[in-house]
Amino acid sequence: MATEETSSNIGGMFRALQYRNYRLFFIGQGISLIGTWMQQIALSWLVYRLTDSVFLLGAVTFCSQVPSFVLGPFAGVVADRFDRHKVLVVTQVLSMVQASTLTALVLTNTVQIWHVLALSAFLGIVNAYDIATRQAFVIQMVDKREDVSNAIALNSSMFNMARLVGPSVAGILIAAVGEGMCFLINAVSYVAVIGSLLLMRLKPFEKVIQERKVWQSLKEGFGYAFGFAPIRALISIVACLSLFGMPFSVLMPVFARDILHGGANTLGYLMGASGVGALIGALFLAQRKTVVGLGKVMVFTMLTFGVGLIAFSFSEVLPVSLVCMLFSGFGMIVTMASCNTLLQTIVEDDKRGRVMSLYSMAFMGMAPFGSMLAGSVAAYLGVNYTLAACGVLCALSIVPFALNLGRLRKMVDPIYERLGILPEIATGLQSASTLTTPPEER
Repeated sequence: MATEETSSNIGGMFRALQYRNYRLFFIGQGISLIGTWMQQIALSWLVYRLTDSVFLLGAVTFCSQVPSFVLGPFAGVVADRFDRHKVLVVTQVLSMVQASTLTALVLTNTVQIWHVLALSAFLGIVNAYDIATRQAFVIQMVDKREDVSNAIALNSSMFNMARLVGPSVAGILIAAVGEGMCFLINAVSYVAVIGSLLLMRLKPFEKVIQERKVWQSLKEGFGYAFGFAPIRALISIVACLSLFGMPFSVLMPVFARDILHGGANTLGYLMGASGVGALIGALFLAQRKTVVGLGKVMVFTMLTFGVGLIAFSFSEVLPVSLVCMLFSGFGMIVTMASCNTLLQTIVEDDKRGRVMSLYSMAFMGMAPFGSMLAGSVAAYLGVNYTLAACGVLCALSIVPFALNLGRLRKMVDPIYERLGILPEIATGLQSASTLTTPPEER
């Protein structure tokens, strides 16, 4: 009996793969994500090798992410009014063109920093439309709505597995043959996801005429989200985590080369350790059956993330740094996914899309500014003190939420009572697959 129950549970964990379209997407996207992580690591190493500038590391990240923040609301309109399948094919083809151009420039030794900045901005514009369309397209690949949350959870697992493989392989390749091979592999990997999209069998697209004005709808969403304290608090946590916490990835090449005295493979190990922590965090959340107690979990994991960054900032020994990255990755993903889950639980259905877009914008909007800020400060104070300050600010940012946790819980209790049942934690794993994905596959 126990064996049958275990088998049933395992089968239930992968139930979204029974749908042909999602299965194709899962395979194609899984291959492409490995290439994406390889390009992200190689790009960071290339920029630091060319410039020795922490500021420019932040500038590249800024160029790749800020278009998603600016164009996000308009991209959502495109996703609602046009054939999402065709939009995704176009965005993936353009992403492959970007990776191919970068490959040619690097392999011919003609690449300059302005090329990298321009191509990063171009990819950011493409990703702005890809992000909104991708999230909306999931429901078209999964026939039963109750299996959508499982599809989201599988996306999270796929993302974090790629996060383990990609940086490690990239580190070895960069040390052996240079960054160009990583860009080439990423360009070729897009064939897999484009092929999977073209092989899908979908219902004919039916264009829906939108009668409601875009600006009116956006205004109502802003009023609802920031007028209700629990939603406002959760979005604020995401914004702080993105502003003060996410710059750690921008500073990684400096720590790998100048602090730990390693090479590109060291950078791969550090990012891989963060990925291990994130995967453990995703599995930790996946086994939870209720959102009760997530507020306390968030306080603990945000503190864990902050302390992990502080400890890492002063470590000069690789094994210690890897452990710190593991805890940081765990704290980051659990905090983000918990915020997502709580929002999904308490928000009204007719405003869910707008609130979740604000959640996405809090993450995407603050990250590039945080990267630029960290790069600028690190140029004067050094990367150690800059990252330590980021850790302190992350830890302090959760204090107001912790002090008001009881009051906020009382405000959402009526919602819990009205629902009668609390959704599975897997829904919250959307953050791991759509918000922590690197720029190329957002």
